[in-house]
Amino acid sequence: MESLNRMATDLVDEAIDFADELNVAVTPLDGETTVLDFGVEIPGGVEAGLLLAEIQTAGLTSVQTAIEDVAGAPMTHVELSTDHPALALLCAQKAGWEVSTDDFEGLGSGPARALVAEEEIYQRVGYRDEFDFAVLAIETDTVPDEAVAEQVAEMAGVPVSSVFLPAFSAASITGSVQMAARAAELAVFRLSELGYDPLDILSASGSAPVAPVAESEEMAIARTNDALAYGGRVHLTVDSEFDRFDEVPSTATEEYGQPFAEVFEDADWDFYEVPEDVFAPAQVTIDVIGGPTHVLGERNDEVLAESFDL
Repeated sequence: MESLNRMATDLVDEAIDFADELNVAVTPLDGETTVLDFGVEIPGGVEAGLLLAEIQTAGLTSVQTAIEDVAGAPMTHVELSTDHPALALLCAQKAGWEVSTDDFEGLGSGPARALVAEEEIYQRVGYRDEFDFAVLAIETDTVPDEAVAEQVAEMAGVPVSSVFLPAFSAASITGSVQMAARAAELAVFRLSELGYDPLDILSASGSAPVAPVAESEEMAIARTNDALAYGGRVHLTVDSEFDRFDEVPSTATEEYGQPFAEVFEDADWDFYEVPEDVFAPAQVTIDVIGGPTHVLGERNDEVLAESFDL
């Protein structure tokens, strides 16, 4: 397998070449780190969000849009599929890097995480990346600066000039689109956390609605999580049976039925106080090769309509 960061760098180059068409702003910092504003000081867009999802998954996914109904209303959905779920979704796409300096807070996803490889999932998958460039997509309401670039470069073990930082806010078109592309990731991560070998997940496909852009970062985070927990649908093909498949969808959680705005309010908007298992797709089909096909959970258009203000 090629380096995840090498494959992501090729896609970043594409974003730079077509920045105007994608409505992406490219800014070199003093240390020659390249920041790509996908939706912080600009609105972003659907095509930018689709390319960002490919960057976050290091090009190991196919991503596209479709129109489906939510409570009778036609809405854009994002569909993502991969035959490399452990690498694409857990080692790359998962948002597992808290980026924090004196003046900046953000949440990093993408293949630069695999250059650090301190999260437990890398030991379980048996992967650590080695490459001269690092690509870290950061969810933030502030454009990353030199201090952020230096921190990422130091942790990833690359020169500051070799860091690419695509950035976006949750309250942007890009933010809504890239979040809708995470339905399969949530199912794969949840199954892995339940004790299933992530390497036994052979393929993953997911779909979720693109949440309307909210007026604030907090409400955008709530809405986009509602899109997944109440509208996300996933199909997995796996190698072996497991006695905890029924715990994968969001319907298995105690909080099911509550819009995420209420869930986050109960935790005083401290996201790390929210139970991890609430971050799950609404419905999951798990196809065991040579065995049964499990159909679990259900969509909930009533909660989606309330969250999306339909």
